[in-house]
Formats: sequence, structure tokens, C-alpha cells
Amino acid sequence: MQFRGEPPDRRYAQLVGPTVIIIGVIGLIVGEQSLLDVLNVDIAEDIIHLVTGGLLAYVGFARMDGGVVRAVVGGLGVVYLLVGLVSFAEPNPLGLFPSEYSTLDNLIHLALGVLGIGAALLSSGKTEAGRPAPR
Repeated sequence: MQFRGEPPDRRYAQLVGPTVIIIGVIGLIVGEQSLLDVLNVDIAEDIIHLVTGGLLAYVGFARMDGGVVRAVVGGLGVVYLLVGLVSFAEPNPLGLFPSEYSTLDNLIHLALGVLGIGAALLSSGKTEAGRPAPR
């Protein structure tokens, strides 16, 4: 696993993707209950974590075009940011989950969103080697 020399969006995907997959797997093992009484854990969210983490890991480790990596990292960043913001007002957005999001859940989603968007923006206009794209 090589991180040095990788653009920020690819490094983000390589680090966050497997982490989110692990969170999804732990959630499936724990079952539908609150984790440590502060984190929402239910099957729907676990599946979402497995899918989004898998997508991030795939674009992070596969030798894909940098534009695809940026689009996935930035797009999922926007989604996570919106989930974090909306969940402060409505802890169970659209009634999709058996239990409500906690403040910690929201803060984690906000952080993933901001970091994902930031990584995509920092990688904008760079080649795979991290040098500015030719004009």
C-alpha cells in the first residue's frame, strides 16, 4: 500500500474506504443497537457503510482516472455533508433508520463530508503524480 505521492483524493479514499467498511462490518456484528450508547447502529446504515466504503476503497486502490476518483470522493463528501447537516434538524432523515442519529453520528458525517470535499478540491487540476496538469 503506497500513499506517498498519491493525490489527496486517492489517499482519502484509500484511508477512509477501508475504515468505513470496518465500521459497517462491526455494525453488522453488533446488531441493531446503539454502539457505546452514542452511535446509531442498524442494518440500513451498515449496508450504506459497506457500499460507500467499498466504493471509496475501489476508486482509491484501482488504477482509475483521477477525474473518477475526484468525482466519487467529492460526490460522497457532498452526500455525507448533507446527511450530517440534515440530521441535526431531523435525527431520522426520511424515517429510513430504526434509530435516530446522535450528535456524534452527525459530527462524523460532517467531518467525512468536509474532508472528502476538501480532498477532491485539493486534487483538482493535478495529475496522478501530484503535479499540475499540463495546459
